[in-house]
Amino acid sequence: MTIALERSVGTTDPATLVDPIIMERLAARIAKEHSDTDLPTARRIIGQTAAFLAAGAALPRVALSPSKPVDIGWHTWILHTVEYAAFCDHVAGRFIHHAPIPEAERNLGDPAAERRRTLDALAATGFRIDDDLWPEAARMGECSQCHAGCTDSPNGGKK
Repeated sequence: MTIALERSVGTTDPATLVDPIIMERLAARIAKEHSDTDLPTARRIIGQTAAFLAAGAALPRVALSPSKPVDIGWHTWILHTVEYAAFCDHVAGRFIHHAPIPEAERNLGDPAAERRRTLDALAATGFRIDDDLWPEAARMGECSQCHAGCTDSPNGGKK
């Protein structure tokens, strides 16, 4: 399913969805755990993570894939369970689970199409897109940080 839109329609800064105190806490953790990410970039990651989650909640029938930076933001946020649950309740009215699709069930579609579909969904929900944080979408159902092959899992990113 593709959403036909001009991506430029998104004007809302998704960081406005995140409490400033939580934003700083999450950004500081990302910057500390990912030495190649400075604090301003970590804030942008959290903003795009908020947009991704809100778009997924608003368009539940559209299969979205986070970029690797957004997946890092999602994993970081999930560790702050109280704040994450409150955010989910606010944007979706329910908890948004992070449940990567098992390898046997993955749609190994075109990553460029997955990226395009995800960014179109963000734009459709009115959020500004930070293109630098969306160089690609993670393969549908893949997660950059879980035991299914993530870079910091105990198996070292090997499946």
